[in-house]
Amino acid sequence: MDVGQMFSLALQQGLGPTAIVYALAAIGLNIHFGYTGLLNFGQAGFMAVAAYGLSSIVYTWSLPFWLGLIVGLAVSVVLALLLGVPTLRLRADYLAIVTIAAAEIIRQTLGSVTLLKYFGGQDGLNQFTASFSSINPYSGRFGVPGVVTWSAYDFWVMTVGWVLVGLTCLMTYLLMRSPWGRVLKGIREDEDAVRSLGKNVYAYKMQSLIIGGLFGALAGFMIALRSAAINPSFFATDVTFFAYTVLLLGGAARVFGPVAGAIIFWFLITFLDVFFSQATQENLIPDSIMTGTQASLIRFMFMGLALMLLMIYRPQGIFGDRRELALDAR
Repeated sequence: MDVGQMFSLALQQGLGPTAIVYALAAIGLNIHFGYTGLLNFGQAGFMAVAAYGLSSIVYTWSLPFWLGLIVGLAVSVVLALLLGVPTLRLRADYLAIVTIAAAEIIRQTLGSVTLLKYFGGQDGLNQFTASFSSINPYSGRFGVPGVVTWSAYDFWVMTVGWVLVGLTCLMTYLLMRSPWGRVLKGIREDEDAVRSLGKNVYAYKMQSLIIGGLFGALAGFMIALRSAAINPSFFATDVTFFAYTVLLLGGAARVFGPVAGAIIFWFLITFLDVFFSQATQENLIPDSIMTGTQASLIRFMFMGLALMLLMIYRPQGIFGDRRELALDAR
């Protein structure tokens, strides 16, 4: 077995554009769930409206790239308002139900035949990254030769992506150490107590939902730029669940928890994928136990088992603090 190849491919995914997408999505969920206690199961919906806002503005209407970014962010704010207005005065389970349903409604609507000329149906959209590629300062390949390398475009996406991750982490750090952030933590712990102090809990929850949704919109931009194309399958329900896995793995209510979780998650899941694929190809694992087709799926079983054990023995995550745990969301 080629351990070097396993490590190289795992490192490529752990530091690459995919990890960046989930780090940004999980940072948004950290604002929602980790700090405020909001159960948003529709982060994929925020990602989808932002990605399609950008791509459709550029490809369908032939308008500037920067305008697509503005439209994507604006639509994510509108979505947060539409989801939050009827649900944030209610219990957390109502928000969870509404958000997961809304994300799926958005995905099915974007892929519908009725809107084919605007959003490309199930085939999606492409050819909207020319403006982004034109300012790429890199050429050739980058990385550590013999260990891990990326193409010039991927490295440009990574540069922009990790800068965004750094800026969102800095913003989270500053917000959560402000009076506003302390109110959010109070809402997470006991919103009735915060309300008794004269704070408008509903307004704070709405602000949290909007900010976390905007971070999710950045993840949507990155998923569109990463592939230079989008289609509805990019925003299935498992995207949100993976983002939650990343958050819980690194540690909720920790500024760098989602970032560490994204790197660890994609490193491990890629390493396991390559390990079991090579093991079946070289007959180290006989077909009677596992076939090559099953090898690509067994990684999720191991990651699921690892997550279960983590929740049992360290529910706050690898870098989390038990005192900040927000499982009793309201």
